[in-house]
Amino acid sequence: MSSIVIIGGNERMVCQYEGICKNYGCKVKVFTKENGALKKKIGLPDLLVLFTNTVSHKMVISAVGEAKRNNIPVARIHSSSATALCNILEEHILKPMEA
Repeated sequence: MSSIVIIGGNERMVCQYEGICKNYGCKVKVFTKENGALKKKIGLPDLLVLFTNTVSHKMVISAVGEAKRNNIPVARIHSSSATALCNILEEHILKPMEA
């Protein structure tokens, strides 16, 4: 099972992001805003997704620095839509699991 960390996005869509990742067989942590030290919470995921239109520059720098330090691939996407997340997962992870 792959693990993913999503940084940014809309607070109202957290459940939707989690559901999409679950369909792809992934565990997910979602951080829509910075509260506390992000690097302690990220862990070592298989993929870091950055929704660049809804995240602060400070958060991007912190997340990307942590990803570089731990050789974690980073997928940056401007849109924070459900479709954008599905496209990233199709590109980086496997196809969705059958229902």
